[in-house]
Amino acid sequence: MKTENPKSPPAAETIPDISFELLNQARDGMVIIDDHNTILYANPAAEALWGYDPGTLVGRPVGQLLAASVGNGNLPVTVEAQALEPVAAEITFENRSGDYVSAEISLTAARLGKGKRTYRLMMVHGITGAGHRSRVMELQNTVFRSLSSEVQIPDVADMVCREVEVLVPNTVAVLIQLDEQNRLRILSGPGMPRRFAAALEEMRLTDADIAALATDLGEATTIVWDSYRSVGISLGLHHCWASAIRTRNGRITGIFALYSRSERNRGEWPAHIVSSCVPFCGVLIEQHEARQHISQLSNYDPLTGFLNRTAVHKVIRSLIGQPGDNHFALYMIDIDRFRDINDALGHINGDGFLKSVSERLKGISRSNYILSRSGSNEFLIIVPNTRQEDALKFAQRLHECVKQPIEIGGNMIVPTLGIGISLFPENGPDGESLLSYAEQAMRYAKRSGLGMTHLARSEDNKAAQDRLLLGSALRESLAQGLLNLHYQPQIDVRNNTLYGVEALSRWNHPTLGNIYPSRFIAVAEETGQIEAIGTWSLERAVQQILEWDAHGIYVPTVAVNLSAGHFRNRNLPGFIARLLSDSNLEPHRLTVEITESVMMTENEDTNMVLQAIRNLGVALSMDDFGTGYSSLSRLTRLPLTEIKIDRSFIMNLEHDANAQAVTTAVIGIGGRLGMTVVTEGVETVRQLELLCHLGCDVVQGYLFARPMTPQKLEEWIREGSLQAVLQKAQEECKIAPAG
Repeated sequence: MKTENPKSPPAAETIPDISFELLNQARDGMVIIDDHNTILYANPAAEALWGYDPGTLVGRPVGQLLAASVGNGNLPVTVEAQALEPVAAEITFENRSGDYVSAEISLTAARLGKGKRTYRLMMVHGITGAGHRSRVMELQNTVFRSLSSEVQIPDVADMVCREVEVLVPNTVAVLIQLDEQNRLRILSGPGMPRRFAAALEEMRLTDADIAALATDLGEATTIVWDSYRSVGISLGLHHCWASAIRTRNGRITGIFALYSRSERNRGEWPAHIVSSCVPFCGVLIEQHEARQHISQLSNYDPLTGFLNRTAVHKVIRSLIGQPGDNHFALYMIDIDRFRDINDALGHINGDGFLKSVSERLKGISRSNYILSRSGSNEFLIIVPNTRQEDALKFAQRLHECVKQPIEIGGNMIVPTLGIGISLFPENGPDGESLLSYAEQAMRYAKRSGLGMTHLARSEDNKAAQDRLLLGSALRESLAQGLLNLHYQPQIDVRNNTLYGVEALSRWNHPTLGNIYPSRFIAVAEETGQIEAIGTWSLERAVQQILEWDAHGIYVPTVAVNLSAGHFRNRNLPGFIARLLSDSNLEPHRLTVEITESVMMTENEDTNMVLQAIRNLGVALSMDDFGTGYSSLSRLTRLPLTEIKIDRSFIMNLEHDANAQAVTTAVIGIGGRLGMTVVTEGVETVRQLELLCHLGCDVVQGYLFARPMTPQKLEEWIREGSLQAVLQKAQEECKIAPAG
């Protein structure tokens, strides 16, 4: 029933005057509904929320109000008349002006009158600006929680866009990153039409565009909408609200935009949402850039931009694992007489020369070729789908591409290359064999003269035979006790005292001579003897501590490196516990070093073994941190007490900003996680000064001492060699003494 006078609806006769006035003047919407779902009364606040003129809601079915609700499911207002339980919901609806309104709706019912008819009171509380800010703040908190977990940045960005599309229904949200070439790259836009996304990614901003955005963030709407309005409208997009994203130092890093599918203008709410989301969208982009940079440092050579040694090994394994008739050629390339260039012109000019050569190699390589810098002046190129004849032709092209002189340090130098080629599958079924064949072929080429190529042949490569010979000799040497440990001091730069020593295996065979650790450790891993070496190292190191104690030499702790295989052995903690008990050695004087491969193969057994070792009171150190595929989330789950920065970062610490950035980051991570940070490979006073300035805890390297026999270490300690080195360092660089 519809009435012309909103002040005297049929239900008003049963409502006391004072109650009616309270309803009429209430700031929240009040709607009374009869048992036929017809509106008997609506106060001015309800009429304003839905955008109706005074008195025009009475007599309408309540479903007309709720039909405009979007993305909220159905509000249960058409329940049976006998149901009296209260219900509540939060909905967003479109009012008659086309604006979206978010509101909390509650419904109560009562049976009134002689006939006990059921009437319902619907109370509508519009969510104010404070309520909207609360919802945006909740989204922001969700973003920051996600960033502290293992969730990938694009996934977090997708979540932000979807949540914003709920806050402003019938819209499409998109987060755009600005790359180093000022091109737009869509980081997230789940609902964005592909054609429109492709159009945006074809854009490259000019310096004038960047300047305009820096002056007015709202100019982003001009960039991502005005030029593409016709395309957007053809795809069902009618309005756009956008803002540029600016870092604290003023750099424009991206754009956050919201497109409406409705032809009606939605007022100020969408623009408010966009501006509220810009700060944490900026954090997302910064985190994305940081993770990309870390990935770049972990997998790519900073000088050439080629893959590093670790990354290219993974690529080789992937290529070998491809199904079908798979062939490829592996080129190991060494620059002839590069040492002479370095010695004559210096390392900076040497780096410039390497970069010029690498650019030429890249210039003749197709997009599907894999390029790597595998050593100081060595490169790897992998050419897919290549057999012997084509492999030799490409080698000739490699020689031709470097024939033109390169100007370095005022000198014109013509580079030549020594090239070794191995072929898959002809030269081996695995990456180790292919690399070994290629390296032997390259060395054969260099022995033959300058600018030569050699194709690997089975008779030229004796690596397999060498492994067999060394493996047998190593087994015999272990049985006869021919291995020994040398010890390298670790210095606590916080108080300029001896922190401990690292135990390093050495092997001097009676007939084979001195075998480098890198060689016999690799053989030990391949022949299954690495665990025996680790067990022997633990026993010998503990025995050595006791001998030093007996001689009046106090070494606080000895670090012993164990391979990944040890930590899959559940008996390892028991072995260490018995070793400590039998020797009556305090657990804190033993440190077990693990490699990043342990982190990568982390499983239940490994975690249990590590935790059991730590529960003994033995320290756990992550060796060579940063050289593999470390995960910070895994790092926090391991019971570590130390992380060791690999010497490869310290080599260029004085001149390489990237090395300094990584070192700073690792020291910061270690500090925040409560771990001691140990840095290997310190060889110069300047490196020591930088590390002290960065807040490193412990250092080791040739600056203090090379690895020594136990007797030499005793002499080093008794003679006060440490204090002499520190005194000299203080004099040279004015390093402040501890305390």
